[in-house]
Amino acid sequence: MIRLILLAALALLAGVAAAQTSDWPDRPVRLIVPFPAGSSTDIISRIMAQRLGARLGQQVVIENRAGASGNIGADAVAKAAPDGYTIGIATASTHAVAASLSASLPYDPIKDFAPIAMLGGQPYVLVVYPGVPARNFSELIALAKAQPGKLNYGSAGVASLAHLATALLARMAEIDIAHVPYKSSSQSMTDMITGRLEMQLATIAPALPNIRAGQLRALATSGSTRSSLLADVPTVAEAGLAGYEASLWVSLVAPPATPPAVIARLNREVNAILASADGREALTAQAVEPDPGPPEAVTAHIRADTAKWRDVAVKAGIHAE
Repeated sequence: MIRLILLAALALLAGVAAAQTSDWPDRPVRLIVPFPAGSSTDIISRIMAQRLGARLGQQVVIENRAGASGNIGADAVAKAAPDGYTIGIATASTHAVAASLSASLPYDPIKDFAPIAMLGGQPYVLVVYPGVPARNFSELIALAKAQPGKLNYGSAGVASLAHLATALLARMAEIDIAHVPYKSSSQSMTDMITGRLEMQLATIAPALPNIRAGQLRALATSGSTRSSLLADVPTVAEAGLAGYEASLWVSLVAPPATPPAVIARLNREVNAILASADGREALTAQAVEPDPGPPEAVTAHIRADTAKWRDVAVKAGIHAE
């Protein structure tokens, strides 16, 4: 008798949960973005929020929770109520680079999140100041080898993804170049244009106007394939470093224990956006290559990139500040 009562109670609870999930969402959904408004990741998030809200029939409200290289916002997602009304942006920086360099993160990138979907990968473009006497990637490597330690490059800070990606490039090319860390990529870009910096792996979309104006020279892109925005620029692998690849992937995650039905619905809607002409056009305009797939793809990216960037950091002697 007791067993029957327990089974009936469990069935009732399951029915209530199913009914609640079937009504989801009945109010706005919060999307936590762990970077400031106007950043590249923020722009991508707003593109998705607008389209996702239209498909869900509820507004998706952006909440920027910047700080600590994205860790503050990521932690807020991990600790939010798992009711389907808080989701968040996870990137290679917050969930792979951070894990590869820090043993004291307030969250576990795998255990403390429910993956929803990959949005896409955003490669960098290797740019040089026009005064640098290198017209292509091979000439730049030759120049760096002829002047070890003389060429400098900027990044958004010590242990940032751009820093690690350039360290990997330097190791594979066997060159010695000097790192100049900045507080943001916009600051380093200003110094690139004025000639205080000589080279940088820059985010493509913000750098494109300067490239087209002749203020920067694009030598190579860092993805596995060419960027549609810079179709005439070879990848680093094509230009001579076979196997090189680095990109800032962006994904959606939720707090752990978020109802599976909510995760499935979100994954389905995100993949539909990525497959649509409008969604693809909006993302590729930001140099993002859409990457639809199952939730498990997010976890696979986290695991692979954590191991990759940890190896780069150890070999280059890079430590989080």
